[in-house]
Amino acid sequence: MTYIDGFVFAVPTANKQTFIAYAKSVDSVFIDLGATRILECWGDDVKDGKVTDFRKAVQAKEDETVVFSWIEWPDKETRDRAMQKMMSPEFEDERMDPEKYPMPFDGKRLVYGGFAPVVEMGG
Repeated sequence: MTYIDGFVFAVPTANKQTFIAYAKSVDSVFIDLGATRILECWGDDVKDGKVTDFRKAVQAKEDETVVFSWIEWPDKETRDRAMQKMMSPEFEDERMDPEKYPMPFDGKRLVYGGFAPVVEMGG
């Protein structure tokens, strides 16, 4: 069954195009390692909540936009193999080179996790 890695983080709004270029580079690595689909979604209607919200979750600043992303994998096993390969000392891919493609956001405020779908509708 499909497996999903989900991410929420804040990107300086002025860095939108830099983020898009970064995502295209890094996301292509995940596709090469077996991901079936990736969506990078730029916050468009992210409201402040009374108790919590996306902005609070990632400590977004006034000049930052929340990004909601996910990677779809055919199954958890494919995802685990891909992550293991990426984390191995032998893995080298210039698309992941932080000198060439520095993260255009604060990775310490990134919220992420792996999710097993329990309801799927539509196509």
